[in-house]
Amino acid sequence: MQVPPVFIDMSPEDQAQELRVYLKGLGAEISEDKSPKGIEDDLHKIIGVSETCFKEGQETEVEMVLNDIVSIMVLIPLERSENLILAFCEKLTKAQGTKLSIICLRALWLLFQSLDDRSPMRYPVYYHLIQIAKITDSVKLVYQDIDHLKQQFAKCPPSSDQLQKLYRLLHEVLLKSNQSEQAAMVMIELLGTYTDKNASHAREDAIRCIVSALADPNTFLLDPLLSLKPVSFLEGELIHDLLNIFVSENLATYLEFYKEHKEFVTSQGLNHDQNMQKMRLLSFMQLAESNQEILFEMIEKELQIRPDEVESFIIEVLKTKLVRARMDQSAKKIYVSSTMHRTFGRAQWQQLRDLLHSWRGNLSSVQEGMKSVTAAQLELINQQ
Repeated sequence: MQVPPVFIDMSPEDQAQELRVYLKGLGAEISEDKSPKGIEDDLHKIIGVSETCFKEGQETEVEMVLNDIVSIMVLIPLERSENLILAFCEKLTKAQGTKLSIICLRALWLLFQSLDDRSPMRYPVYYHLIQIAKITDSVKLVYQDIDHLKQQFAKCPPSSDQLQKLYRLLHEVLLKSNQSEQAAMVMIELLGTYTDKNASHAREDAIRCIVSALADPNTFLLDPLLSLKPVSFLEGELIHDLLNIFVSENLATYLEFYKEHKEFVTSQGLNHDQNMQKMRLLSFMQLAESNQEILFEMIEKELQIRPDEVESFIIEVLKTKLVRARMDQSAKKIYVSSTMHRTFGRAQWQQLRDLLHSWRGNLSSVQEGMKSVTAAQLELINQQ
């Protein structure tokens, strides 16, 4: 989000005086006189009644007031401005109405960008930004991806507790805005903040991560979750068993699990029909890994679908681009050209290694062939 910088050609004291007069004119309970305690006390009182402009001022005037406050606040030394910044953030998160909240979002973003990269106050400002983004469904304005977020705090990293709090909020906001892939990455990053010493305390986060990944219709590579310490501490629990089914088992195994633990699946907020659809896709990927040709009859049996549903199911699979294949309706077959692996362990790395060695061998053969052709052409030229 691009917010233009604010340049005001007057002293902070004069700016504060104008803000006092303006807010009092709107009905705020504030004196027009400067505080004898200095600019910090002036600004503290201005922030305390700044919501008056939310109720009475025009949108452009509200933004001007908030930007004026920011322009004064960033000139005050950090050791004297921390409480002012926190009070300003709290005030803006309480603004009512989408348009007004968007103005507050821009003002906080201006403050965030104006603070020194090494300032520890950038964290609380950003946290409140995400809170407002949740209200306005505008997280895309202040969040790009996890790497960009890390760059924002590279010179003054938040504590582990602060990061965990921020990641939890971000995960919630991204899910709310239907950015499930970004939400999954944030949740994995959250679990990565736990160490061997405190991973056992991450139980709720780990369960939330698993459930979100299982429920997301666009997440199919679930194997990496098993390597996360907080997830490994759940081994032996039903949620861990369910994750393993989605990682490497087939539809029949899921149905057996669901039959025995129906209430558990429902209690996690998971939808059985959506689970079935996802497991069918994953089971088909498993078939495609080991079979270049798949009969319709095998699909009917393994995925438990009717003969008249096979073709439409295959079309849906091809739309996901998880599997590249050609369907032959007359022969009732599917010819697989490639598929995404459900898991990527030692066997897959070995397969990739063998493939790369094969390519290298082929390239060497081509290179030698080209040398022979070049030598033959040179010899022919010399003879002429």
